[in-house]
Amino acid sequence: MLSKVKSLRLLALLFFSLLITDVYAKQSESYLVQPGDILQISVWKEADLQLEAAVRPDGILTFPLVGEVIVGDRSVEDITKTLEEELHRYIADAVVTVAVSQTLGNKVFVIGQVNRPGEFVINRPVDILQALTMAGGMTPFAKRDRILVLRRGSDGKQEPIEFKYSNIEKGEKLEQNIILKSGDTVLIP
Repeated sequence: MLSKVKSLRLLALLFFSLLITDVYAKQSESYLVQPGDILQISVWKEADLQLEAAVRPDGILTFPLVGEVIVGDRSVEDITKTLEEELHRYIADAVVTVAVSQTLGNKVFVIGQVNRPGEFVINRPVDILQALTMAGGMTPFAKRDRILVLRRGSDGKQEPIEFKYSNIEKGEKLEQNIILKSGDTVLIP
């Protein structure tokens, strides 16, 4: 009977987690392009200006007539506007279309006491519980109340964010089940 109660509690937590993710996805900002992503770029009525390009590790891609463009951590709309402005010198009223064809650079990492540690490409908002699920769940040796999310700030320093699984199991402090950002590492000691 006790295991049935725990199972129902976990199911309720997963449902709540998915509900929060859905609400967050509707309210979230535009996707920010990451190094490793593949962009499909085309200029209307310009056959020579249509290409598929990978974003380099430094967040830059090269486009004909424009040269190098910083695209890392920028929205598709912002990149489109920049390309149109740069191409305006050569093509009056250039209409540029930018699409993310593959989100290969949008990754989180789960390491430590999980069944399948590794890097995971994410193409939608993913919270800590979902990342743990993607990694096959925790091993029996995991220190469930000492989980850390390591997030690199804009200054380059890593900031630890604590996550105590037992609180989530009890339905308490659910705000700690944050949405992960590209590059986050979930560490389960």
